[in-house]
Amino acid sequence: MNSDFDVIIVGGGLAGLSLAVALRANHLSVAVVEGRTPVAPAAPIASGGWDVRVYAVSPGNVRFLEEIGIWRHFDAARLTPIRTMEVFGDAGGRLDFSAYDSGVDALAWIVEASLMQRELWETAMRQGNVTLFCPARPQALEFDAAAARLLLDDGKTLTARLIVAADGADSWTRQAAGIEVDFQPYGQMGVVANFTCARPHASVACQWFRADGVLAWLPLPDNMLSMVWSTPDAQAQELLSLPAEEFARRVAEAGEWRFGELTLVTPPTAFPLRLMRAPRTIAPRLALIGDAAHTIHPLSGHGINLGFKDAQTLAQMLVERPDFVDCGDMHWLRRYERSRIEEVVALQSTTHALQRLFQPQSSTLAWLRNSGLNLVNALPVVRSSLARYALD
Repeated sequence: MNSDFDVIIVGGGLAGLSLAVALRANHLSVAVVEGRTPVAPAAPIASGGWDVRVYAVSPGNVRFLEEIGIWRHFDAARLTPIRTMEVFGDAGGRLDFSAYDSGVDALAWIVEASLMQRELWETAMRQGNVTLFCPARPQALEFDAAAARLLLDDGKTLTARLIVAADGADSWTRQAAGIEVDFQPYGQMGVVANFTCARPHASVACQWFRADGVLAWLPLPDNMLSMVWSTPDAQAQELLSLPAEEFARRVAEAGEWRFGELTLVTPPTAFPLRLMRAPRTIAPRLALIGDAAHTIHPLSGHGINLGFKDAQTLAQMLVERPDFVDCGDMHWLRRYERSRIEEVVALQSTTHALQRLFQPQSSTLAWLRNSGLNLVNALPVVRSSLARYALD
């Protein structure tokens, strides 16, 4: 069985689905190939039904989700604004960001991954120009001058003028297209868990650059917080092995008891951290978006924001494309690559440099990096510039 489309998106995660939904008002026919059906967020918050995977969505990407009709469908009770962010160095350095000082309602909004994915999926299901193939897995990919052909595990062959790889850092599509990437493991894992706080967090997010990694607390509803502790592999395994009460105590102590005692709500889990750079994000009849195109250290909280920006940029380019231009044309796709490279390289370089800067245990380096934080904190113009860049 053969099916013809203009665009095939391989991967039904946040980046891939947001691209499909962003093409809702276009005449392009779109296919989404995904191996697993997204699940709805777990039970009510009060019963502990909270997704351990949460993201800090920037105001710029909130606008994108509003434009594609997704944001208004989110349950407001499951959204939390970040009004203030406090960053602490490992030797007295400090940097503060305020939504009020930046002239915005929130520095970011904390949203569950499952909530976003389910709403995007249900919206895509209702779109007349989108066909969902799920569960379905790609088996073979071929390109020629006229089209790309994707063979699925059930024997279907899909053809399209453009293939979009949105299937994660270990992208099957990228590998099938022969694009080799550079992985640089950090030797760290991101340990994640959710807690209730003894004291109100007042929508404050905190981040500590510690000798044993980077600890981040993000506010959740009902006086809960989400934690990401980027720490060396050995300590990550130790943390995962602790009883719930001891684990909560360690996390509260590492965060200097900022919100008092913590109580574990969702069991901790962990994922390996690595930097991934792709030499190119396009090829004839192929474009990479999201983690298939780049990964960064989570200390900046920008991973999903980069993916949404990829989807927004590619969708806009496809919508604005003249009818006589093939959407898989390499020269046209270069516009997408050029428009995204500056932000991606800047964030990858910055987060990589920060991770390396706070790693060595040197008194001289400790003085320099903490003095740098304090200097930026004392210069409102510089601090505001950094905040505005993160808000986009």
